Amino acid sequence: MATDHSDALANYRRKLAEVKEYLDLDTKRARLAELHIEAADPSIWDDQARAQKVTKELSAVEDDVKVHDDFAARLEDLETLNLLAQEEDDQDSADEVAAALEDLRGDFAELEIRVLLGGEYDARDAVVTVHAGAGGTDSQDWAEMLWRMLRRWAEEHRFAVELYETQWAEEAGIRSATFAVRGQRAYGWLRSEHGVHRLVRISPFDSQARRHTAFSSVDVIPELDEAEEDVQIDDEDLRIDVYRSSGPGGQGVNTTDSAVRITHLPTGIVTSCQNERSQLQNKATAMALLKTRLAQLEREKRAAELAEVRGEQRSVEWGSQIRSYVLHPYQMVKDHRTNHETGNTQAVLDGGLGEFMTAYLQWQARGDGPAEGVGGDD
Repeated sequence: MATDHSDALANYRRKLAEVKEYLDLDTKRARLAELHIEAADPSIWDDQARAQKVTKELSAVEDDVKVHDDFAARLEDLETLNLLAQEEDDQDSADEVAAALEDLRGDFAELEIRVLLGGEYDARDAVVTVHAGAGGTDSQDWAEMLWRMLRRWAEEHRFAVELYETQWAEEAGIRSATFAVRGQRAYGWLRSEHGVHRLVRISPFDSQARRHTAFSSVDVIPELDEAEEDVQIDDEDLRIDVYRSSGPGGQGVNTTDSAVRITHLPTGIVTSCQNERSQLQNKATAMALLKTRLAQLEREKRAAELAEVRGEQRSVEWGSQIRSYVLHPYQMVKDHRTNHETGNTQAVLDGGLGEFMTAYLQWQARGDGPAEGVGGDD
């Protein structure tokens, strides 16, 4: 008798039903019909902001529905093939089902990730800020390495990256960098990187070639939707400074005072932009970023949402890290929340963060608390 794969197929059928419920596919299909009607209306392009919002949502909803439906169609084909294999006692067909089930396992993992990225803000674009912490010049160099790592990840996954501002350090590296990452579920993926990152290596800035530990932090917040940009800000609460943009080593990269820094006096929040061509454009970008940060601050005041949106806040120093990157005396990257680790440190530093991001999403979905021994090993 040919091998029967009915149990494995039935298991996938049950899982698919759960995914359909979590993704709320029925609601998505109804919304998809509405979006198609909106997108087909020629007048939609009279309002560019609305048009972009509709087309972006349309793409995201279509993608969810297609991934589910493609999987469902393949599963149905395999159920039919397995039934024929049993009726005709055809082991070759049964073996074909077995091989296809292996492929199905990887495809189902993608469906599960979509469930894990179903948080309230996960579909949004992200605003990311990297700050150097404890460790002097090494921490500033480490901050630039983190900035590069995150940009590489974003570019590899075809996300658009828009740089707002970079504060270059005098000797090497950066004090901070702020940039937006735009694309489907950018915030959902990048929120795994929010926290303190620790680097252990032989310092290139130590003439005695000693081992140093450096810390830098990554701050990730969801970007505002157009509809939320009505955050009320009193002009009297703002201090606006203009200055000349600078490059590595303090070199001037602009001959005019076009960079803009905005300080919100009641909260102390500071945003700035030096990447646009004109002072007016930089001011508009810095103001939009300020609104995003103020909206985030309001969310954080609601304690029930704090853990979901922002994660635990820690000082950028020893014992506070979410992940360690050890380059000496051995090679290892270890996430102290999930305990996921790899010895391929260069791949991670080149943007290979996928396994760590997935492990974080799965860890969070299990409802696990902070990992024990967050400090990790040297």
